[in-house]
Amino acid sequence: MSVYLTFFTYAREAWRSMVQHPEDREEAARRVIEAGGGRLLAFYWMLGDHDGVAIFEVPNATVAAAVSAAISASGRIASLKTVHLLNSVEARGALELAKVIASDYSPPGGPAQEWRADYDALS
Repeated sequence: MSVYLTFFTYAREAWRSMVQHPEDREEAARRVIEAGGGRLLAFYWMLGDHDGVAIFEVPNATVAAAVSAAISASGRIASLKTVHLLNSVEARGALELAKVIASDYSPPGGPAQEWRADYDALS
């Protein structure tokens, strides 16, 4: 299962409704994630740029996108930002693969050695 973190911000109408009729939004998040075959790991309201954050695991990116689309389609969320989280094993695997494929990358402005030599010549 892949793990995702979503920052969410409620729309003005959602706030109006929640204040008039308080409800457990964590349970609503849990239901939609479970409907996609996933599991809600954490749900927090927060102060700052976003109203809350949810951390969840689902089988793949397609399911994560479907969960986001289903929630957004309600019109009660002003913004969602979802990122894929990597655990330590996945991050280590990414670094190991990067080590192998890095030699095939050509950075902007030419190979790094040529750029550095030109830069050093200016000093």
